[in-house]
Amino acid sequence: MKISDIQCDACRADASRVSTEEARGFMEELPEWSIDSDAGVDKLRRVFSFPDFVSALDFTNKVGALAEEYNHHPDILTEWGKTTVTWWSHKIKGLHQLDFALAKKTQDLQ
Repeated sequence: MKISDIQCDACRADASRVSTEEARGFMEELPEWSIDSDAGVDKLRRVFSFPDFVSALDFTNKVGALAEEYNHHPDILTEWGKTTVTWWSHKIKGLHQLDFALAKKTQDLQ
């Protein structure tokens, strides 16, 4: 399955986490992202670089609008010259297909 095949439906508490094999396939389409484990919870993370704070903040606001559109909200850290975006599904304590779809949409905002 490709990321473009994912239906961007909300993640429910009874949803399945992506398998290791699915995640590996999706990561081929997201080479600048990493899967990091935080207290046993897998999360998608990427640092986006910008020439200044205003550009990083503008991108942050775009990611915020995307999150609101899908009612699925990442951690966003905005600093001078960079924004770190971390997607995962709180309800299932891990990665859902939606996280990969929104990671792709996030990188397309840049």
